[in-house]
Formats: sequence, structure tokens, C-alpha cells
Amino acid sequence: MNAITQTQAVKDRVTRDEWEARVKLAAAYRLAALEGWTDHIYTHFSIRVPGPHRHFLINPYGLTFEEITASSLVRVDINGDILDDPSGLGINPAGFVIHSAIHRAREHTHAVLHTHTTAGIAVSAQRDGLLAISQHAARFYKRLAYHDYEGIALELDEQQRLIADIGDRDALILRNHGLLTAGRTIEEAFYNLFFLERASAAQVAAQAGGAGLVILPDAVAEKAARAFEQAVASGRPGLHWDAAVRRLDRLDASWRH
Repeated sequence: MNAITQTQAVKDRVTRDEWEARVKLAAAYRLAALEGWTDHIYTHFSIRVPGPHRHFLINPYGLTFEEITASSLVRVDINGDILDDPSGLGINPAGFVIHSAIHRAREHTHAVLHTHTTAGIAVSAQRDGLLAISQHAARFYKRLAYHDYEGIALELDEQQRLIADIGDRDALILRNHGLLTAGRTIEEAFYNLFFLERASAAQVAAQAGGAGLVILPDAVAEKAARAFEQAVASGRPGLHWDAAVRRLDRLDASWRH
């Protein structure tokens, strides 16, 4: 089946809302590839399928982020049953454990993004975690959760501890592992990931310089964090997302199929 036929086949059998979710999630994968937030085939983003069921879309296990298209995404239910797998590749079991836990527990969360970048892993391995040394880091001042590493996330009982650790926050550092962000929309989740990745990279770069670090005073960090929250409430993540997607379309619009 060629790409055009496959696209039409998937688009014809899903609702308009699901297709729109597929297109947005495919964009998130391609944008992450552009930013260099990839770990070959080993990380995963998900988005909840609109509707009454707790179904979500996630990447097929074996495609790199730059290969993801709207038609290639896998639809899975909260119990791990695969409902639609156009490529026949299945899904990463660890991806299911992490993403299904959050989609099951948090009604308001519609998108979950997880990365294994060098900077993210480096900060996740540091005892003090993310430091308030940059404006980007201030986005998460006292708004960031941590979850201790328990091995590759294949055991369902870890889900309870993961959910307890993330609580109602939308950014999580998986210690010795990587980063995770969530959002009421994929635009919010991507906005959060952008700042968490940049904050991590800035921290590693600053530490590599060898000089003493300037830690933001609590009051200043809190002021900046509240300004970020106001920006989110005013629609900033949508502006950020739209600009990123325009860049993606200028380079390669194949993700839309």
C-alpha cells in the first residue's frame, strides 16, 4: 500500500477529531526531531483521542521520530489493547506503562511527551535536579516533580508511584532517565517540553564552564514562574506551536499524511 492509499484508508476509518489529533501528534514528533530531542526509536509522545473512551495515540515501535506520520500512529486503549496499528509494528511496552498511567489518572491531561536527551538525562542524574539558574528554569520553579528510577518501566505497579509523584504538575524529571511533560492540549505539553529541555541544556552548559552559578532568589524565581503561568493562560502555547508548525511545513509537510 503506498503512502497516499494508506493515508486515505486511515483517514476514512477514523473520526474527524481523531484525524486532527493524529495530525497534531505527528507534528509533535517531527518538531522533536528538528530540535534534536530524539533517542532513535526509544522515546514516545501520546495524545488522547477525543471522545468518551480512554484511548490514546502513540508511536509505532520501530519508526524514528522523523518517520512518523498521522497515518502511522497506533491507537491503544487504557488497558493496552491495540485498536488500530496501520504499520503493524506494535508499541513500546515501557511507553504504554508510562503514558497509560497518566492518561488513566488525569482527566484533564490530553498530551504526554517523554524524552531521553543528553541534557535531560544529565540533569535527571544530578542530586539537586533542575536548578533555578535561568529564566527557562524559572518556568518550573516549585512546579516540577521527580520520580526515582526503578529500572525500565515495564512493571504496571510502578504506575501508582509515578502518578503519586507527578501529582497535579505538568513537568516531571524521571531520575536517571529523562524528562516528561503533560498538558491539557498538545500545544501546552510541547511548550512545557521546550522550556524544560532548554533549561536542562543551559544548566549543563553553565556547569561545564566551571564557574560558580548564580541561583535566582526565591521571590524572583516565583515572580517569573507566575508570569509564565499567565502567558499559558493567555494562549502563548498556541502561538509557540503555530510558529513551530509553520517552520515544519516549510521544510517537509509529509507528516500530515
